[in-house]
Amino acid sequence: MAKKGTFPLTDWLETHWTTPAFGGWLLAVLALCFFGAATNTMAGWLYVLSGTILALLVLSAILSVRSLSQIQVRRHPIQPVSAGDDLTIEVIIENKSKSPKTLLQIWDIVPLVMEKPKNTAIEAIAPQGEYHWTYYLTTQQRGMYHWHEIELRSGSPLGLFWCRRTQEVPAKAVVYPQILPLNHCPLIDTIGQEESDQKQSDRRFQAASEGVTKALRPYRYGDPMRMIHWRTSAKYDEFQVRELEVVTGGEDIIICLDSGSAWKDDNFEQAVIAAASLYFYASQAQLNVKLWTAKTGLIYGNRTVLETLAAVSKEEDHQEHILPKIPLIWLTENPESFDHLPLGSRWLLFLQKDDKIPSFFSQSLTGLIVQSEQSLQTQLQKIPQ
Repeated sequence: MAKKGTFPLTDWLETHWTTPAFGGWLLAVLALCFFGAATNTMAGWLYVLSGTILALLVLSAILSVRSLSQIQVRRHPIQPVSAGDDLTIEVIIENKSKSPKTLLQIWDIVPLVMEKPKNTAIEAIAPQGEYHWTYYLTTQQRGMYHWHEIELRSGSPLGLFWCRRTQEVPAKAVVYPQILPLNHCPLIDTIGQEESDQKQSDRRFQAASEGVTKALRPYRYGDPMRMIHWRTSAKYDEFQVRELEVVTGGEDIIICLDSGSAWKDDNFEQAVIAAASLYFYASQAQLNVKLWTAKTGLIYGNRTVLETLAAVSKEEDHQEHILPKIPLIWLTENPESFDHLPLGSRWLLFLQKDDKIPSFFSQSLTGLIVQSEQSLQTQLQKIPQ
């Protein structure tokens, strides 16, 4: 924020009225010295000199207060960005008076978790004119950021007194979590391909060696041999695997973030990035995908999901939002929560480097263990175990 005085009294004077600068204090001391000398010598010219200095100080104090009057500050709405990108902040300082405003300082009191307060100097604003100030904030972490204050400071016109005023100019900046570009994600790609007694058509589709082929791709470790397209493999001299159309039976894919539990900070941020990446991967694949958090329950829509993930925090209040009773993708740090998941669910378990890998999981569920020291993007593209 703007530079404050040494003592609380000078700070209070600067924000509520005005306070002398170094030159102002110096002239005030000289005026007192001249007045004392005039009292002792009864020299009239010393009285005149002392009175002139005092009048100059009073005039400077009044003008410094007036220099910040009739100034209005407003903002342009701040466009959301993803973590790692820069926020563009646009502030407009408007002079509504009929005289120019000169030698101003302006400070935007942004949250310290983002950056230090930003400032600029303004040489002059014409009568009824505007000054546009644009600056950029580097974002490191997703979040919903709010701040309210802009400070104006001036020593105009003589620089003998400082005056500082605060205006309430609310700002809201939304920083979305990073979205990882996934080329494939077996955790989602294989949903709907499990054999099910209730969905005979899905079972026949998955078991068939001939079916509706969506694309051909190079063989990856773990692919079933029956899905190799032998004719194309012979042509290219390497195994080519058929990708079949995924049948989901019209069900929702629900990505659930265990935000009601306790987390380690690094694990939770990784889980938020994973949730955003999985959601948009499924959305781009034109699947019917939704997000669940402990605070919001089920939500959908790109903007709504991004804003929810920007604001989500660990150990949220559940607010009576219970887990859906259908198969889901569960993102958690607590393996004991697997016991409460619906049959057919998938999981992502986030572990730190020193955490012990649990020795058992529910036999009816599949998923991935995400290690903090490895690339999250690479791990999300692994075949679930």
